[in-house]
Order: sequence, then C-alpha cells, then structure tokens
Amino acid sequence: MIAGSQSQVLSLWEVDDAGTKDLMEIYYQGLKAGKGRHQALQDAQLKLLSNSTYQHPYYWASFVACGDWTPLHK
Repeated sequence: MIAGSQSQVLSLWEVDDAGTKDLMEIYYQGLKAGKGRHQALQDAQLKLLSNSTYQHPYYWASFVACGDWTPLHK
C-alpha cells in the first residue's frame, strides 16, 4: 500500500506452488473478464474447491484480498 498498490492478494501461510499457479490463472481470468478484485478471488477459490485435487483448504483458503475491491480499469 505504501508503494502505491491499489490492492494486494495476500497469503496467510506457505502454500503449494501448483495450486497457487492454478488459482492465480483463474483469478486473472476473472479480472480480465471485468470482475471486481475480491469477487475474482472468491470465484477462483470456489473453483479450486470444486476441483478434487485442490479441495483441501490448504490450497485455496490462505489467500485474502486487501484494498480496492473494484474491477481494474482498462
């Protein structure tokens, strides 16, 4: 925030690299589709939850959005 970032996605604990990659790909697809930043993260987390490989909260629950919740400006 001090450096001027409008929002961040934070991890509350150390996470799996492959799960994080998949979550972030879904998150950025949501942002690209015009979703708000918090909504895009929530949708990505729910999508991972519905995937049998990533159902355990270890893979998706550590991520929280902080800051501006609105869609990115194009």
